[in-house]
Amino acid sequence: MTQSEPTSTGFAKIAVGVDFSPSSQHALAVARARFPGAQIRLLHVTDARVTASPDLMGGVTPAVFDAGLLNSLEDSDARRLAALMQDGEETEQLVGDPVTGIVEAAARWGADLIVVGTHAQGALEHFFIGSSAEKIVGRSHTPVLTVRLPDRHT
Repeated sequence: MTQSEPTSTGFAKIAVGVDFSPSSQHALAVARARFPGAQIRLLHVTDARVTASPDLMGGVTPAVFDAGLLNSLEDSDARRLAALMQDGEETEQLVGDPVTGIVEAAARWGADLIVVGTHAQGALEHFFIGSSAEKIVGRSHTPVLTVRLPDRHT
């Protein structure tokens, strides 16, 4: 583990939520560029809800637990996470709810800042489920920087 000094912004330990989407990869690039010298930890949560299905009440119903499927997802995610990591960076992989996992892992590590990408959503989808980034902002006691993927139409 590397000891880092606070950057000019005061952030020495930055947790970056990674879900392998273009927006999270952009957020990671922004964290690397904006906070040189900070210690960066990539956090990824394999979403355990993949073994659930939507129910008629707007929630989810657990499907039959498939340990093999979850293990395959974890192994695949671990390889993808290792490929994103650069020298001097750390990774942490968890299983569960991504929002809770990122907030709790960042707090446990003592992060000064959490960086996450935002995803474009339709109004209906946002109304019913909200965004993970929005939920992280609402639940975290650590400051959160949300990074939007640049609009390619401008």
